[in-house]
Formats: sequence, C-alpha cells, structure tokens
Amino acid sequence: MRELLRINGVAPEWEEILLPALESLDPEYARWVDTGEGYIPPRDRLLAAFSTLTPSDLRYVLFGQDPYPRRESAIGYAFIDGRVGALFAPGGLSREVNRATSLRNFLKMALVARGDLRCSDCSQEAIARIDKTGLIGTMEELRRNFERAGVLLLNTALLFEAKERSGHHIRRWAPFVETFLEGLRREGIGAELILFGSHAGAVARIPAAREFTHHRLEHPYNASFVCNPGARELFGPMRLLDK
Repeated sequence: MRELLRINGVAPEWEEILLPALESLDPEYARWVDTGEGYIPPRDRLLAAFSTLTPSDLRYVLFGQDPYPRRESAIGYAFIDGRVGALFAPGGLSREVNRATSLRNFLKMALVARGDLRCSDCSQEAIARIDKTGLIGTMEELRRNFERAGVLLLNTALLFEAKERSGHHIRRWAPFVETFLEGLRREGIGAELILFGSHAGAVARIPAAREFTHHRLEHPYNASFVCNPGARELFGPMRLLDK
C-alpha cells in the first residue's frame, strides 16, 4: 500500500491516516485493486485528491458516489470531469458542461449564489449575458478553487468498474471511508462533511462521522440542486467561480 501512495504522489502528511485506511480493505479486494486492471481511474490516479491537498489545509471532505464511468473523465477527484476543458462558451455553458448534468447544475447553483443568475431564469441565454471577466474559465481552475477552499474531493468508492457493480464497490470501500474518518479524528484534524446524494449520505451513519458537522444535499444530478438554499449557503462563500 505504500507503493500506491508513492505512485499517486500522495502528500507525505497523509501517510499516517491513509495507510491504515488502505490496509482496512479486504485483502482479496486490495490485491485486485493493486493489479490496476478492470477499473478507472488508473491505479496511479486512485488517490490523486491526496496529492494536491494537505491535511493542514483541509476544511471539508466532499463525498460523491463513485468516479465518472468514462476513462477520460475519471481522474481521481470526485466531481471533477477530466473530459471538460472550458466551462463557458459564447452561448452560455460549454458543450462539455452541458453533457455533464451534475456539473451543469452545480455551475448554475454557483452562479445563482454569486447573484449572476436568478432561479427563475438559468437558461443558456441568461448565462451568455453574464460578464465573465472575473470568472474562472476551466475545469482545472475549478478544481484548484475547491482546494483553495480546503475541500477534499473524495468518492464513497474510489474506482468504477461497471454501473451494475457500483453498489458492490461502495460497500468494499466502506472500511476505507470509516478508517479514514477515524484517522482524521485521531490526528485532531477538523473537517465538515459534504454529502452528495443517498450513497454519500450513508456516510453520516458511520460512528466516526458523528464527530463531524454534516451538510447533506441531494446529488447535483437533480435539477432541485440549482436553487437549494443550503447548497448556496454552503458553497457561496467559497467563491468557487472567482478568479
């Protein structure tokens, strides 16, 4: 498991927390993970989120469900779609964003939170009229802004094999999630948990999770996320779309 940390470029400060979490995986399952075959993201991207954010900068852990089911999209960060380059286009949101329902709704929510959009009109035409001079323009900039706000982008399952196997892998990674949260508590690292959807919401029932503040939200795949006041209250102050 130390080799997995090394090839992922995991920040050394995570080792005391991540090693026990990885070692909590079922041994047979861990051996399959270590082969690097049959799943995405690739083995050297499984722990990418821990390579660019250190424990000392951690303020939130965002739990999604599992990685995007496309090799080019799954890059080791929950919610960050590697297939998306530009966020905006002259006509509003970019074509890649419009194909990614969750991302599209999240960006609309962030624009509503900034006051750039009204819930009554989140159309492409309304987005096209926004002055984007002070806004970020790429998916990579959004990832960096999440981390600037101290958000660790994690999934309840760190890999994707097939849609019908999602529940299986979420269960297999449950010991990792529990031991990871126990490690945060043991090391005295305070963080709030952002739980997207029902699968991530189950994290709140883990005994170790009771020590952390929870923000339970519907998955951004749902259109209701755009105007959810709780989402705006949580993410608005992070200014995720600001340059």
